[in-house]
Amino acid sequence: MSGASMQQGASAATLAATPARRRRRFAEVRGSLIAAGGMLVLLALWEGSVRFLHTPSYILPTPGSVVHALWSGLAVSPASPVGYYRPLWGTFHNAALGFVLGSLLGLVLGSLMAESRVIEKLLMPYAFALQCLPKIAIAPLVVIWFGFGDGSKIAIAAMLTFFSLLINSFTGLRATEPERIDLMRSLSASRFEIYRIVKLPNAASFIFAGLDMAVVYALLGTIVAEFLGAQNGMGVVITQAQSVNDVAGVFAALVILGALGIALHALMHRLERRVVHWADRGTN
Repeated sequence: MSGASMQQGASAATLAATPARRRRRFAEVRGSLIAAGGMLVLLALWEGSVRFLHTPSYILPTPGSVVHALWSGLAVSPASPVGYYRPLWGTFHNAALGFVLGSLLGLVLGSLMAESRVIEKLLMPYAFALQCLPKIAIAPLVVIWFGFGDGSKIAIAAMLTFFSLLINSFTGLRATEPERIDLMRSLSASRFEIYRIVKLPNAASFIFAGLDMAVVYALLGTIVAEFLGAQNGMGVVITQAQSVNDVAGVFAALVILGALGIALHALMHRLERRVVHWADRGTN
């Protein structure tokens, strides 16, 4: 094939991909506008319910008072012992460690169960039994075992993260088409090569779906552990605000945690599009 023909083919491919990129960007902008519009409607309803129904501030504060409390905690130095920066970092640090630990453990055990029926029958019942236990009930035990330091927060975050990766990785690996596995075997591929080249890429979308859920569960687990006993963290901030009936302060902390959850979800979604580029879900 001549150089001119190759250049024409590349140009045609680029032109064909351009409308798809434009549609994707338009869908992203449209989604952002819809989300912003929904937020404005929610704030308007919130403000209206407080003003016209005369809702007491200790039940539902106004959006303005929440913004004031939020600004009071953010308009300080990040190194200051007051404010939201140090508690937020403590919560994020423990949640991130628990997320990584639980995700790795879930991925490893999910892979082992997908590769071995014996391991599946041995471990799967206990995994479901652990998941069925109410975490708020066993959290005090974890605090007793690991203490009131970071260990208990990381352990509970890992516990909540573990099951999502276990089930999603197991399901994704088992969903690999038998024909692709047979093809690799006909090429004398080893079991690990089949896992690495065929099964793991096939399960990547499932794994990232599990990671998307797990990153939120890790944050929730850390907050629950902080409620039970901690020296620092957003859970401590919420507990202290509740003790003095600072409802606006509680709402401000919840807004920060919600924003952090949205940011982590967006990060996982972007990472998925980078890694699993062959299985882009697209938008409608």
